[in-house]
Amino acid sequence: MAREASGGARDFARRPVRLQRRSEPSGKRLAVSCHERSMLRGPAAVWAALGPLLWACGLALRGGMLYPRESPSRERKELNGLWSFRADFSENRRQGFEQQWYRTPLRESGPTLDMPVPSSFNDVGQDRQLRSFVGWVWYEREATLPQRWTQDLGTRVVLRIGSAHYYAIVWVNGVHVAEHEGGHLPFEADISKLVQSGPLASCRITIAINNTLTPHTLPPGTILYQTDTSKYPKGYFVQNINFDFFNYAGLHRPVLLYTTPTTYIDDITISTSVNQDTGLVDYQIFVEGGEHFQLEVRLLDEEGKVVAQGTGGRGQLQVPNAHLWWPYLMHEHPAYLYSLEVRLTAQTAAGSVSDFYTLPVGIRTVAVTEHQFLINGKPFYFHGVNKHEDADIRGKGFDWPLLVKDFNLLRWLGANAFRTSHYPYAEEVMQLCDRYGIVVIDESPGVGIVLVESYSNVSLQHHLEVMEELVRRDKNHPAVVMWSVANEPASFLKPAGYYFKTLIAHTKALDPSRPVTFVTNSNYEADLGAPYVDVICVNSYYSWYHDYGHMEVIQLQLATQFENWYRTYQKPIIQSEYGADTIAGFHQDPPLMFSEEYQKGLLEQYHLVLDQKRKEYVVGELIWNFADFMTNQSPQRVMGNKKGIFTRQRQPKGAAFLLRERYWKLANETRYPWSAVKSQCLENSPFTL
Repeated sequence: MAREASGGARDFARRPVRLQRRSEPSGKRLAVSCHERSMLRGPAAVWAALGPLLWACGLALRGGMLYPRESPSRERKELNGLWSFRADFSENRRQGFEQQWYRTPLRESGPTLDMPVPSSFNDVGQDRQLRSFVGWVWYEREATLPQRWTQDLGTRVVLRIGSAHYYAIVWVNGVHVAEHEGGHLPFEADISKLVQSGPLASCRITIAINNTLTPHTLPPGTILYQTDTSKYPKGYFVQNINFDFFNYAGLHRPVLLYTTPTTYIDDITISTSVNQDTGLVDYQIFVEGGEHFQLEVRLLDEEGKVVAQGTGGRGQLQVPNAHLWWPYLMHEHPAYLYSLEVRLTAQTAAGSVSDFYTLPVGIRTVAVTEHQFLINGKPFYFHGVNKHEDADIRGKGFDWPLLVKDFNLLRWLGANAFRTSHYPYAEEVMQLCDRYGIVVIDESPGVGIVLVESYSNVSLQHHLEVMEELVRRDKNHPAVVMWSVANEPASFLKPAGYYFKTLIAHTKALDPSRPVTFVTNSNYEADLGAPYVDVICVNSYYSWYHDYGHMEVIQLQLATQFENWYRTYQKPIIQSEYGADTIAGFHQDPPLMFSEEYQKGLLEQYHLVLDQKRKEYVVGELIWNFADFMTNQSPQRVMGNKKGIFTRQRQPKGAAFLLRERYWKLANETRYPWSAVKSQCLENSPFTL
């Protein structure tokens, strides 16, 4: 283990990667047969044909990742706040491992800083070196535990890290408990034996995080060593990346402890369908820690009335006259959520135990035709945004006030969708999307895949694992209607065909109920991954990255783009990115680049073509970007990317009002059943036609 845990920036790429979601896996009791499990090894086509049943079984083989919710049998203790922090500035970045900082309180091995969690460490302090630091950083927190947690052997105590960017190693009281690769998805460890082994009232949690990116990480990157000692100090290196956002790092999402009984509900998988006006909820429940148990299942409506119930680990609930989950602005009653209540009763050597878990359920269907995207059998048009989890000094740290502000702006705008560009967002974001009816294209951190080395078997294996983690976490969210496996890869490279064929087939096998795509900026004739997607998602920046200032060519070039892609693939198309950098307060008439007038004029040219093609096969438009965001420093970026229609402080530019007018008009045109819509945020929209 010391060999694995001793890598610094120089040798991070070479050390073995050990993925460990739980430190002590136990036998899982599944409501599926051995025959069904063996079928999971078959080809992807068999998986897709068998549908949600095999999808649920496949995920079960890797364990669950249910969101920690309090219930009569479950408690949670958040560890957000100030943690002790230290960056390892030693030349090889390995001093922390050589001196074993995890064995004693961090303050005993040297000075520490106060670091808020969740947040990125980069912008919190005044240290220029820390902002651009590459290598290992160390976090530590003492947690006081309730007495029952440490004394009741029938209680299971779990440590959960919502996100640690990029590679994390975790110790509790100096004992290694978990490792995880990937900066955007949760992982956890059962620490019961460590906290119940003596008269302990607290535990010391140490987390070492390395933000180094290599050709085989997601996202990829490279370390550039500068060896000319006449220009650079000895050992000088920088992190190079091929994506256009700052590589914020740290504990970005909540860290918490939660409890379950020792026999507990480990995972729930649901899939929904509709038969005439009857909603069908297929469920599968997975239990760990015991063999003898009973399961009771109830489905409640929003008023708390039981509308269906069942027993056992697998079944189907039928809901007559079901309320469907509709996207925001598409229906008079959008985003209807039922509650699936699961109660487990088990017999153990110590007596009877119970576990309770409640899961929100939205009944809806998703389908794709040659020229339409359908939700609940009705054509759906994406009019929304791309986002980043980025704001001011918190970096990518989760923040409830910012999240609520963003959703209020989305609803004010009349946006019905966004893509999680270019990584999975916090679980709480997905929950609000379910609640408000905001449709999500859920994207993996597969951005910047431009090197041949990043198409290796090592990279592919990691990408497959990331998609497993993403599907496992977000599979039950009705707001998630499509998976995106990558953004702007070099999909014209020879290995890209096999890479994306395998990756997309694997994702479809994990979840046959949703379409799969990746977002391309390659030429339609050269793209080797496009044949395997269900929806073509295209990024283009006409009259911005070329033909500078010449907005008169946009209509011709954009129309040609759409016609070429559709003629070649006969699949629905989403304009997944378009836009222009704009510095708030810059005005110029006639419009010049970087002025608010230029951004508005460019958007208007795109909209003229989109209005023609959405009558045929274009099924969506997502502006780049919702808000300005930070990037690496370069002469092309003035304090970050300025393509937002809102500033980084969430104040509107002129284009925000243009898009608001357009999106509310689109909502009125596409609403089902037909009726006028009004803004549900702050004030009535002027577009109540």
